Amino acid sequence: MRAGRCVVVVILSCLPGLAVAEAGGDAAIWLQRIASAAHNLDYSGTFVYQRGAHMETSSITHMMDESGEHEKLEVLDGPPREIIRNNDEVICFTPESKGVMVERRRSQKSFPALLPLQLSGIGENYVVKLGLVERVAGHDCQNVVLEPRDVYRYGHRFCGENGSGLLLKASTLNEKKEVINQFFFTHARIGGTIDREQLKPRYAMHQHMKPQDIPAMVDSGWQVKSPPAGFKKIMEQKRTFPGKKVSANHLVFSDELVAVSIFVEPLAGMQKSVTGLSSQGSINVYTRPVAEFQVTVLGEVPAATVMQIANSVSFAGK
Repeated sequence: MRAGRCVVVVILSCLPGLAVAEAGGDAAIWLQRIASAAHNLDYSGTFVYQRGAHMETSSITHMMDESGEHEKLEVLDGPPREIIRNNDEVICFTPESKGVMVERRRSQKSFPALLPLQLSGIGENYVVKLGLVERVAGHDCQNVVLEPRDVYRYGHRFCGENGSGLLLKASTLNEKKEVINQFFFTHARIGGTIDREQLKPRYAMHQHMKPQDIPAMVDSGWQVKSPPAGFKKIMEQKRTFPGKKVSANHLVFSDELVAVSIFVEPLAGMQKSVTGLSSQGSINVYTRPVAEFQVTVLGEVPAATVMQIANSVSFAGK
């Protein structure tokens, strides 16, 4: 269910995520470098997202100045799509549909900024270890491995460029330690001068390209009684999706690294309720009726996670 569709370690005690650094040693320090580099460095390049047989190529330009972060991402495969970000404001251009979506960045993370800046909770859910050094896009990079402490999350491997810490490759691993999806740069330029012209949108915002309304944060009364350890609610909105006559409540739960979406929509108007588990590559989806509503839980997490969350959804009232 979709809508329309930054580093040098100087004094460790001053770094966010100190708790995980003390627990994991060098590996956790590397993880913090990777998390910070994606936000604090100037860089540009081309990267690929691969999930099963699906591959998508994008170009990215990122600059940090006195006013904050500025970024342009352009998807190079399929229908044109361009995302311009200035700090937390994100503008998504979809020229084929003459659409523009303006929103505030909340739960979304995008490569190479996949890690949260605050890493204090990571060690509670993952064992952080140093991996091997490998070569990606012409750069040597250090792998940091996150092994899950339970069955409710996948493993992860993050490879940061040796000098800067910029994330060059990120892989998600299943319980057999097989790669089920990954991001990786095919070309990366780190540092140097970024011309502001490179950050301007290719597609102009014409009068007929109207920004969509930003869904307001709500508290609908829906709750998850027994989420897997580490997963907490970070967002809730009421959203309307294309082809749907009624709006749905959208809740997002996260363990700081991955996010799970919960959609609650009325059964009225549906032909019949649906119950069951399905998979779309590394994404698992579980659906079940709750009273007069249908609950759908999806995320890039194991099947046990979406099933436990879905089976714990109930209405507590406002």
